[in-house]
Amino acid sequence: MKFDWHGGEISRTTEIDSDYRNTQNVRRFLSHQCGPDFKFDREFMAWVHNGTTKNMGDLADEWIRRAKRG
Repeated sequence: MKFDWHGGEISRTTEIDSDYRNTQNVRRFLSHQCGPDFKFDREFMAWVHNGTTKNMGDLADEWIRRAKRG
């Protein structure tokens, strides 16, 4: 069954699938995990779609790592 990126309950263990979308629901989750400065950018999105298996916790952790790197 496909995950509903628009209205499904997202947790850190929610797996990124081929139907992943940057919805308001995803943005809310990542803003909660990463803080109010969270934003999508091309480099981050290229990493999201690089073909490796990830979950939403991985996305949050990677964004925080990149933000600390500056």
